[in-house]
Amino acid sequence: MTMDETWLYHYDLETKQQSMEWRHNGLSHPKEFRVQKSAVKFLASIFWDQDGIILIDYLPKGHTINVEYYPSLLVQLKDILKEKRRRKVTKVVLILHDNAPAHRPLVT
Repeated sequence: MTMDETWLYHYDLETKQQSMEWRHNGLSHPKEFRVQKSAVKFLASIFWDQDGIILIDYLPKGHTINVEYYPSLLVQLKDILKEKRRRKVTKVVLILHDNAPAHRPLVT
């Protein structure tokens, strides 16, 4: 199983209906501006294996992945593994993740 974190940005795009407008024949379309990254971003922790995604966890705003948060995420993963991968789970599950500070303590 592999785990990684990534930052996701929230875009608020117009629907096709919202972007429609009335104009007279011969008039050009108004200039469209590029979509900017919004101020809303959040951290997603994703766990997957060869069969697909197992868990995506979105970090609550104002929190960080630390020694208290990461082990609780692993407990949540354990419960989901029992549900989704019943036949494949053995006594030992190996997780490949980077060497971030929250991943190294003995509690983890």
